[in-house]
Amino acid sequence: MTDPGTHRGTDPAAAEKQAAAEAAVALVEDGMALGLGTGSTATLAIAALGKRVQAGLSVVAIPTSERSAAQARALGIPLTDFATRTRLDLTIDGADQIARGSLDLVKGLGGALLREKIVAQASDRLVIVADQSKLVDRLGGQVPVPVEVVPFGWQTTAERIARLGASVRPRRAPDGSLFQSDGGNLILDCTFDPIADPAGLDAALATTVGVIETGLFVGMAAVALVAGPDGVARLSR
Repeated sequence: MTDPGTHRGTDPAAAEKQAAAEAAVALVEDGMALGLGTGSTATLAIAALGKRVQAGLSVVAIPTSERSAAQARALGIPLTDFATRTRLDLTIDGADQIARGSLDLVKGLGGALLREKIVAQASDRLVIVADQSKLVDRLGGQVPVPVEVVPFGWQTTAERIARLGASVRPRRAPDGSLFQSDGGNLILDCTFDPIADPAGLDAALATTVGVIETGLFVGMAAVALVAGPDGVARLSR
């Protein structure tokens, strides 16, 4: 837990994210192999982990994006890969939405959903860090579900996803070109009404030709550390 005075004068949501990130990094033990997430809250967690490594903590890590890898290297966090080890003890990552109770997630607004899901599946525990604004009763609604697709024929893939009830738009880079993931794929941001059956929708998307992976992380998070004005709440499935 951070001192309430540490972030005096800063955005409350930013202070909450910082508190959640520090609470997650406190779970890391010497000798662990870690997954490092992508996004604004994961960036805070990597920074906090870097301080612990500089103080003598011994860990190795697999980042979920080139951006997270560059940050980890700059902080002296030793990196490894799946050729060296195929299981991780713990992954710390953020989320765009967290469903109360189930801890099902929407992830991928940072563009790294495929690598994030590979790393999460390889982890004994997936710990999500977020501020309380990410908690929802049902996934979807105002937050789109990112879907990573192959570039070839992406327009036809988008049409098939639209038939599942989504409003679909391709993600764009700042220069207006189609956004490309680290793997060279495209991302379609798919807005659904509040999702009654995340597992069913995930399965339907996964069997759509052209889809590589979805931003629905169903039954994967073990713990969510959610920060609010009164501190960090630990939510479990």
